[in-house]
Amino acid sequence: MSKINLGIIGGGQLGSMLSVAAKKLNIKTTIFCDDINAPAQNFCDEFISGDYNDNKKILEFVKKVNVITYEFENIPYETLNEMNKLVSVLPKPSVNRLIQHRLAEKDFINKLNIRTTRYVSIEKKTDLDTLEDFLPGILKTTTMGYDGKGQYPIQKIEDIETMNVDFSKEYILEKLVKLKKEISVVLTRFGINNFQVYEPIENTHQNQILKHSKIPADVSKKISEQAKEWATRIAEELKYIGTLCVEFFIDRNENLYVNEIAPRVHNSGHLTINAYNISQFENHVRAVCSLEKVPLKKLSNAEMINLIGNQIEPYRQNLNLKENEFFFDYLKKEIKEKRKMGHITTLI
Repeated sequence: MSKINLGIIGGGQLGSMLSVAAKKLNIKTTIFCDDINAPAQNFCDEFISGDYNDNKKILEFVKKVNVITYEFENIPYETLNEMNKLVSVLPKPSVNRLIQHRLAEKDFINKLNIRTTRYVSIEKKTDLDTLEDFLPGILKTTTMGYDGKGQYPIQKIEDIETMNVDFSKEYILEKLVKLKKEISVVLTRFGINNFQVYEPIENTHQNQILKHSKIPADVSKKISEQAKEWATRIAEELKYIGTLCVEFFIDRNENLYVNEIAPRVHNSGHLTINAYNISQFENHVRAVCSLEKVPLKKLSNAEMINLIGNQIEPYRQNLNLKENEFFFDYLKKEIKEKRKMGHITTLI
């Protein structure tokens, strides 16, 4: 059999780690990215830089690969759909289109009888005037935005006057829950009722950016089982192929809520590289490339800390790690204040 060439759209840290996982499986990777300095070019076999609507570059990319996946969800649906006419794109573009739109995503989850926080569509500034009972809340753009971008916490209606919100965009207002804990479930779906599900991961955010993840999550068995069941129900309904992450809130009354779905490998699942026999990245590659599913075994409890901005510098200068510590440098050229530069995983 000829060697599989996996096409990956996006060249950040997730694309890098997918490339590393693919190499382990003797699979070639070709990355297509609109950032000429994307760090994943240090890890893939071939790198193509171009805009996501550049038909010539898209065709060049598609001709080289057997199957296509992506490392982030904000890729134009039209681009994925056009590629899918020539080569299989997994997860399928329709999944991405749904999850790119926060309102459609929440409606989809609620239709499965799965709880989310209360939410309402906001099309103009005056829509907020009668929504006191949704406060405190968070105003989010319905499309784009991650790591806190395009998000505005609102305690009271008057707060909006001091915020530079562009109301030419569409928004969703989500009521804040009395938050006790945040967890995520990472799973890989290989086909109909065919899953690998990692145990729930407990997450801590700073400035709306993931800072710390750990397993096991300090949650009840009931919450753990419910989170896994909801995540698999969502993946099954989407007919999803590949690795997916569902993020959850737990409130002070031990109620579970789905926050959002990430149709890709996820930052909170980085610890699976060292804590399991098969990482979320390897499972994703196995699923989208139709390779065999290997029984999942947890090797160790673990915690992961994101290195944001200049927090990477001490690690780059001194690699004096303990035996149970694993440092990952994403090799991003420019250090920026809120940029994820690397992470460190500790096995416990």
